[in-house]
Amino acid sequence: QVQLVESGGGLVQSGGSLELTCTGSGFIFGNYKMYWVRQAPGTGLEWVSSISVLSGITPYADSVKGRFTISRDNVQNKLYLQMNNLKPEDTALYYCARDCSISGQLASCEYKGQGTQVTVSS
Repeated sequence: QVQLVESGGGLVQSGGSLELTCTGSGFIFGNYKMYWVRQAPGTGLEWVSSISVLSGITPYADSVKGRFTISRDNVQNKLYLQMNNLKPEDTALYYCARDCSISGQLASCEYKGQGTQVTVSS
């Protein structure tokens, strides 16, 4: 079955950096577009970024553009999100996801992991 496991979250001060990692299993990772999405308390699932199969297309939400970088390693079945210059409004549970529909800034995903918490203090 499809499994997505995120790691790398934590508590960081405003302006700091974190790198999230997702490991996929149970499917041919290199055949799928992958996503990072996040959810803050009381809000919907927000699309952050996505990456095409061969990494050629990597759009970002306006709120993270220029600060976050998505990448993938199809040999090791891993998805990454490098987050720099973090802000308190980036505080959320971050999910690695597959098979997402994006409407505006909101996402609906068929598969996602258990999430990794990112907390940015001011």
